[in-house]
Amino acid sequence: MRTRVALVAAGTLLIGYAVAGAWADPELAPAGVLVFLAGVLVGHDVVWMAGVLAVGALLARFVPRRHRPVVRAGVIGAAALTVVALPLVLGFGRPPDDPSVLPLPYGRNLAVVLLLVAAATAVGCLPVELRHRRRTAGRGGTGARSRADDASTPGPVDPP
Repeated sequence: MRTRVALVAAGTLLIGYAVAGAWADPELAPAGVLVFLAGVLVGHDVVWMAGVLAVGALLARFVPRRHRPVVRAGVIGAAALTVVALPLVLGFGRPPDDPSVLPLPYGRNLAVVLLLVAAATAVGCLPVELRHRRRTAGRGGTGARSRADDASTPGPVDPP
């Protein structure tokens, strides 16, 4: 709780500093700033969060519960890398008469980095899977997945 209070206080101070700096700027266009902030709000809350919720629903449906934290971290990392690299892949800012401005094969490089993220995610899931198989084998099972271990929703809860 103390960490949250400290983060909120630090964020409030930073926002206050930014607002004071903006008001001190003689070339401030308040209408332009409001349009920009509205665009950021719509982009984040409508587009980005809808995508995050949809991917989260897919992960909950298709990824076993024991692997979800690692897979979630891998997907978030891959999404962040893609968002950062997409302007380079698409060549925004590249003048047609100067091929040396963005000279690298950014699409291929992004694909390689995303494959590395997928490999790291798979390696991150490996210890959890091995521990799970050891546990199920120790119970006299054959190591096969049980439906109860992968259930995406908890079972019925007794009332207090």
